[in-house]
Amino acid sequence: MPSSHHVILIRPEASAKPAWGAPCNGCGVCCLLEPCPLGMVLSRKRRGACVALRWQDDARQYRCGAVMAPKEVLQLALPNFLKAWVPPLAWVLARLAKRWIAAGLGCDSTVQAQANSPLNFPAPPDEPMP
Repeated sequence: MPSSHHVILIRPEASAKPAWGAPCNGCGVCCLLEPCPLGMVLSRKRRGACVALRWQDDARQYRCGAVMAPKEVLQLALPNFLKAWVPPLAWVLARLAKRWIAAGLGCDSTVQAQANSPLNFPAPPDEPMP
């Protein structure tokens, strides 16, 4: 089977991906590459970064927004006609999300992550464009 290569944009401060089965360190590789089953429902997609993924500056880690910020995630994920259900659904999601994402069971990503040098983007202009 041919190997495939994907480029994911990840914060340079993030930890390196741990070995399969090692405790999660919040590297974000798995969730930036493709959502877990819960993330697929919330993101409505099977590939690409999960919409629930959140970066925590103070901890310098990626974390699941379904666990850390369920109301925010549901506001983004639900269609407008279901927004009234956000408070009760957030309560449920906050209690079940850890189980649904298999939190605490260790890294389940077999991806071989390789860091490249950061991309060089041009500096933003000093003045806003007209």
